[in-house]
Amino acid sequence: MSSSATAPVDSDQPPAPQPSGGLDRFFKISERGSSVAREIRGGFATFFAMAYIIVLNPIILGSAKDMYGHQLDGGQLVTATVLVAAFSTLLMGVIGNVPIALAAGLGVNTVVALQLAPRMSWPDAMGMVVLAGVVVMLLVATGLRERVMNAVPTSLRKGIAIGIGLFILLIGLVDSGFVSRIPDAAHTTVPLQLGHDGHLNGWPVLVFVLGALLTLALIVRKMPGAILISIVAMTVVALVIDAIADLPADAWGLTVPQWPGNPVATPDFGLIGEVSLFGGFGKVGVLTGILFVFTVLLSCFFDAMGTILGVGDEAKLTDKDGNFPGINKVLFVDGIAVAAGGASSASAGTCFVESTAGVGEGARTGFASVVTGLLFTAALFLTPLATMVPSQAATPALLAVGFLIIAGSVRDIDWSDYTLSIPAFLAMVMMPFTYSITNGIGIGFITFCVLRLAAGRGRSVPVAMYVVSAVFVFYYAMPALGLT
Repeated sequence: MSSSATAPVDSDQPPAPQPSGGLDRFFKISERGSSVAREIRGGFATFFAMAYIIVLNPIILGSAKDMYGHQLDGGQLVTATVLVAAFSTLLMGVIGNVPIALAAGLGVNTVVALQLAPRMSWPDAMGMVVLAGVVVMLLVATGLRERVMNAVPTSLRKGIAIGIGLFILLIGLVDSGFVSRIPDAAHTTVPLQLGHDGHLNGWPVLVFVLGALLTLALIVRKMPGAILISIVAMTVVALVIDAIADLPADAWGLTVPQWPGNPVATPDFGLIGEVSLFGGFGKVGVLTGILFVFTVLLSCFFDAMGTILGVGDEAKLTDKDGNFPGINKVLFVDGIAVAAGGASSASAGTCFVESTAGVGEGARTGFASVVTGLLFTAALFLTPLATMVPSQAATPALLAVGFLIIAGSVRDIDWSDYTLSIPAFLAMVMMPFTYSITNGIGIGFITFCVLRLAAGRGRSVPVAMYVVSAVFVFYYAMPALGLT
């Protein structure tokens, strides 16, 4: 990535520190105002914030059946999930040189499990994911994906970043149990509630509350390693509580904080390469198959776009115009991750918004991603240890980072221009309210184009925005047209 990716430096300020070695020069650590210690802390923080995917992705994929009634093996899914995360995150660190980690994308894996697999075999479904990844790489190679991203106005980008901040805040609150969905059977129009019954009960929620207060207090005191310190400290607290308290088996959710009897596990690579690229088209037809690939492509394309813009902005990797120099390398690695996820049967890999936990620790370069990737590599053999950190100990990081993203972006929106501020507002609120980065971007794009046309300023809208908005309109209309 070019040196212009760093934040502008005032000429009256002292020059940036000179690189202290080959590692520093390669990753431009000093140039971006970071340090090796910060990058390492950031890499650890990101890993712990997203380690839940090691457990969650196998549950989502493993619980579904294909058209023949076959289910994927849970142990093999764990290996595939960790392998894709390790490979793609290391690749992002070395090639993209940004603090963005990748793993199997939530949302995309649900599409694969609930829409694709029931109408074909698992290898067929994963083949369509591979094809979506190939298309992503072709779009990057032609420059189309970068043109789409550069066509987004600054205010809308900031709205997307804020939406991501709100989204990860909601993820943290829900995953910790601090907020929960009210069951459908309840006679109320309120969709969410405090705790699991309208009240904060139980030791796990207390761990989250204490972790959130500790994280915020350390941030206020500008303590280096605030997020990582909190994660480690609250994991220890959770271990002690689980050891002495009589808690039900599901009290902690997916990850129970218990020291594993044998921390070493042998990886099972049985799912790697179990792919049929074009077999699914024979099951569902060419048109439906293309639409399936398009659905996976759209989710991967814009989820990653929103995350890259949000993380890049928070890490000060964008230039004065809000553009992300050298972004094609980042986008191409993201395309590789999509294809690699399908090739390993882990579903599409994509950029994780939890990377902001590492950025919150001060990470600014790909060295943090290398650290995260190496931790995932170790998790191939130490999965019991990697899954020991409960979500209640890791999710306070998302609360803190959500605030930091919002605080750093809200003032940069041009609220006086309604053709900009209204789409930005809709993008930021639709992400948490629909639990989808893609939906927030799509609604923001469409609204921007419509309002500019209504204001007689249609010529100021880049052609790429019109094209992408039209694609989103078609995407949202697919169910009404009977194309899903």
